[in-house]
Amino acid sequence: MSEKQSPVAFRAGADLALAEMRALFEPTPLQLNDHLSARFGAQIRLKREDLTPVRSYKIRGAFNFIRKALDRNPELPLFVCASAGNHAQGFAYACRHFGRRGVVFMPVTTPQQKIDKTRMFGGEFIEIRLTGDFFDICYAAAQAFAAEAGALMAPPFDHEDIIEGQASVMAEMVEQMPDGEMPDLIVLPVGGGGLSAGAARYLEGLVESDRFLLCEPSGAPSLRQSLEAGQRVKLGKIDNFVDGAAVAEIGALPFEILKRFRPEQVMTVPENAICLTMTSMLNTEGIVLEPAGALSLSVLEALGPEKLAGKSVVAVVSGGNFDFERLPDVKERAMRHAGMKKYFVLRLAQRPGALKDFLSLLGPDDDIARFEYLKKSARNFGSILIGIETKAPENFVRLLAAFDAAGLSYQDITENEILSNLII
Repeated sequence: MSEKQSPVAFRAGADLALAEMRALFEPTPLQLNDHLSARFGAQIRLKREDLTPVRSYKIRGAFNFIRKALDRNPELPLFVCASAGNHAQGFAYACRHFGRRGVVFMPVTTPQQKIDKTRMFGGEFIEIRLTGDFFDICYAAAQAFAAEAGALMAPPFDHEDIIEGQASVMAEMVEQMPDGEMPDLIVLPVGGGGLSAGAARYLEGLVESDRFLLCEPSGAPSLRQSLEAGQRVKLGKIDNFVDGAAVAEIGALPFEILKRFRPEQVMTVPENAICLTMTSMLNTEGIVLEPAGALSLSVLEALGPEKLAGKSVVAVVSGGNFDFERLPDVKERAMRHAGMKKYFVLRLAQRPGALKDFLSLLGPDDDIARFEYLKKSARNFGSILIGIETKAPENFVRLLAAFDAAGLSYQDITENEILSNLII
C-alpha cells in the first residue's frame, strides 16, 4: 500500500478483500445498542467484531495476507506467524480455508485455552511450537524458522495486505449504516495500528479526520506518544493486562497513515476502567469482551453524555476472546476503579477488644473481603492488611472519617501499584 495510492484505489482493494471473505463468514453486525444509547443520549452502534468465527477482527487481515500471497505465487506451501492471541487464531483459520500448512510460534507461557483454540481453528493444517518465555524470543524464533524453511511470515499488523484486510471492517460499516449516513464519531481501539490504519485509509475522503477517536490502554500508549514526538516511539515498559492492544511500538506502515491525527484524538484508558466496562457489559448485555475489545466502550464512559448527547457513534468492539479464569482479577480491578473496594494497612493495638472496636466503625454496607496480619511479633501494635468492599463509593468518606476520629494509624494502598502487585 503506497502512500501514492489513492483512497479510491485503496477502497477498491478492501472491497475486493471483503467480497472474497464472504466465503468464510457473513458480515459482523452493526448493532444499535439501546442500553448505551439511552445512557449517553446518543445513537450508539457497536460493530461486533467479537462475532467473527474466531471472535476477533484478526481473521480479516490474516485471510487477506494469505489470499494475496497465493495470488502472487499459488505454489506457496508454508506460512508462519508468531502470536499468543487473536492473530494466531485468525491465521490458523485462514490456513485451513486455503489448505496450506501453517506453523504458529507461541511463548511457552501462553494459556492452554489459546493453544487449544488455535489448534481447533487450524486442524490438520497447523503446527504449534511453544518457544521462549517472552514474545520477543518467540518472534525471533519464528523469523529464523521462516528464513530456514522458506516459509512466508504473516505479520500481525505491519503489512499493507494486513491493513487492507482490516479495512474491510469499515467497508461493512459503510454498507450497514442507515440511509447512507456517516457517523459523527468513530471510536477505534489501537494496538499495533492495523485496524485503525485500515479504517482511516478506507474512510479518507468520506469522513472528516476529526470524527475519529482512537483509544489505547494507559499502560501502552505507543501511538499517543509517537504522535506527540512526531515519530515512532518504542516504549521502554508496557502493562500487558490489555494483551490484545499492549504494543510497545506502533507499526511503521500504520503510523505513516495515522500520523495525520492529533495527539488529542488518542485517548488512553486505565486498565481498571476497562475492567469495569467488561463487567458492566457482561452483567447488563450478556456480551463477553476481552480487555482490548472493551477499549472503545470504556472511552464512551470517559466522554460521558455531555460530549456524546445527540451524536451518531460507531464503536468497534474488536474481540471477545476472554479467558474466564481471569474473571476474578477483572472483577477486583473493576470494583477498585468504581471506588467500591479499598485496601488498607493499619496498626491495631494488641489488646483484648481492639478488633471488636475496629469492627464497630464499619457501616451496614461495608464488608471485610480480606484480613491478614502482616507483622505478628509486635508487642504493642500489629500491622494488618484489610480489604473492604462497600455498595457505594461515598461510604468510604464516612468510614475514613470514623478511622480518623478513632485515632487509627492507617495507609490506603489501593492505588499503590508496587504494594498492590506484591500483596493483593
